Amino acid sequence: MSSPGTGSMERQLRRQSIWLRNSLQWILEEKVLTGDGSETALDVGCGPGYVMDTMADMVRVSGVDLDGDMVRSCRARGLDVGRGSAYDLPFDDGSFDIVYCTFLMLWLDDPGSALQEMSRVSRKHVLCLAEPDFGARIDHPGELGTVREIVISGIMENGGDPEMGRKLRGLFQRCGLFVDVGIHPGVWSLERLGLEFEDEWSFVRSTCPEGRQGELAGLKKSWERALAEGTLFQFNPIFYALGSRAR
Repeated sequence: MSSPGTGSMERQLRRQSIWLRNSLQWILEEKVLTGDGSETALDVGCGPGYVMDTMADMVRVSGVDLDGDMVRSCRARGLDVGRGSAYDLPFDDGSFDIVYCTFLMLWLDDPGSALQEMSRVSRKHVLCLAEPDFGARIDHPGELGTVREIVISGIMENGGDPEMGRKLRGLFQRCGLFVDVGIHPGVWSLERLGLEFEDEWSFVRSTCPEGRQGELAGLKKSWERALAEGTLFQFNPIFYALGSRAR
C-alpha cells in the first residue's frame, strides 16, 4: 500500500477535515453519541490527527497509525496516539465504544480485514467517516472530464481504490454488521471553488501519473476560465458508513 507524497497528502487531509467538520459532527451527534460525554473512540490510521481534533470535544479519543512520524507529530501536540497496524490493532476485544477511520479504506490492500479488526475492538459502533468515490466525480464543462480520469489513474497507480465509497455497504455486510450508508454534502459555491483553486490543483498534480503531467497545464487553464465565466461545477461524492451489531 502506498499513497501520494507525505506533504501533499497531509495538506489534503487538513483540507478534508475542514470541509467535513460540520457533517462529521452531525453524524456523531445524531446517529452515534449518547450525549453524556462518557464514550471512548479510536481513530484507526489517524495520520496527523486532524479528525481527532474535531472529535476531542465530543468523546475521549485515542489514535493509532503505522507511520512513526505521524505518531510522533500527534504526540507532540498532546494527542493520545500509538503505533500499530489497522490489520492488527494493539487492543483487547471491545476496548472502545466507537472505532472509526477517515480516508483510510481506499489505501488498504485488504479493507475487509481491517474493518473486521475495527469491529473486534469496538463495543458499539464501527464508522468509516469519509471514503471518496472518484469514479462518480463530476468536472464540468465537458473538457474538464479528463481531470477525473487523471485522478483515478493516479490513485490506482499508487495502490488505492478510487471507487471505495460505493463499496462500503458490501464491506460492512460481509463483516456481519448492520450498516447505514450516506453521503456528505459537497457542492461548493463559485467563491469556494476560487479559494480552493491552487490547493485543488496541487492535489490533482500530486496524484497525476508521470506520463500525464503534460496534460495538466491546459486543463488548469480550462478550469480557471470556467471559474471566471461562472460555468464551473465540481463535485466528488464522499460517503460514510455506520455499522453496528444490532439495530
